[in-house]
Amino acid sequence: MHIPDGFLSLPVATGTAVLAIAGLAIAIRDVKNNLPEKKVPLLGLAAAFIFAAQMLNFPVAAGTSGHLTGATLATVLLGPSAAVIVISAVLILQCLMFADGGITALGANIFNLAVVVPVVSYVIYRFIIGFGTSSNAEPDLFKKLLAILIAAWISIVAASIFCAFELALSNAAALQLVLPAMSGVHMVIGLGEAAITAFVIANIVRLRPDLLGSSSYVNNTADNERSFFALGLIVSLALAIFVSPFASSSPDGLEFVAEQLGFIASATNLLTQAPLPDYSVPGIESLMIDSLLVGLIGTLSAFVFAWFFARWLSAPNT
Repeated sequence: MHIPDGFLSLPVATGTAVLAIAGLAIAIRDVKNNLPEKKVPLLGLAAAFIFAAQMLNFPVAAGTSGHLTGATLATVLLGPSAAVIVISAVLILQCLMFADGGITALGANIFNLAVVVPVVSYVIYRFIIGFGTSSNAEPDLFKKLLAILIAAWISIVAASIFCAFELALSNAAALQLVLPAMSGVHMVIGLGEAAITAFVIANIVRLRPDLLGSSSYVNNTADNERSFFALGLIVSLALAIFVSPFASSSPDGLEFVAEQLGFIASATNLLTQAPLPDYSVPGIESLMIDSLLVGLIGTLSAFVFAWFFARWLSAPNT
């Protein structure tokens, strides 16, 4: 759902940029006041994993594909404000380094994927795990995973609805056409998002149940944290380097809708000097070496970018 240049009008691009800046500013203030320093590496790790996972497009119905946005994943494990920062960092890196998503649409992409999805995910997740649970009782893992599945699916559909309205307001397509098309295809893509998110979290909590709010975890030593961090980074690099070459080449949900409704021709790329355009290394002819380098550079860059940003924001003496 990365909107390229050319799809949005200037007023819509400006308005969504203002909303994105406001959402990011609120998240930055919250993280700066409340983020413990020991959680800084987790933001970097989350960005690295999500960047790698977003390279893995999975096929869905009607000749289109989807990929994990990771926003619900980050929201549940790190909190909504940290998720806003992590997903924003990934989107900015994808735009500036890989020309994935238009520079003029960066505000809209951040608003849709880094603000709307975490906020909706958080509200739905907290509502479900709190429903029918007494204030002093901890929800069981099944209920948490069910809440994650529902929150991930609804949040992706919600983001697609916002995107549809932005396209309609920009006169890219009529609302009565683009709204059902975008929401319909993302209802299917959202199923993949939900399943992958729940699967990843179910495996993470086997090692770090405290990240899902468990109060029974007592083995959180420095060695265990380092082991968890190292394992997470290795998995992220492995996904980006070895699995991403097998990703589906079908158009994603937004591209599919743009092709079906006839406004794909308006897509442009104003950022012509991206270092690794379209996830490729200029001058490298071997697809294997190209994929290896892109995966390695992108994943490590996402980690470093988010880590340094979180480090700068982390509250002292916490």
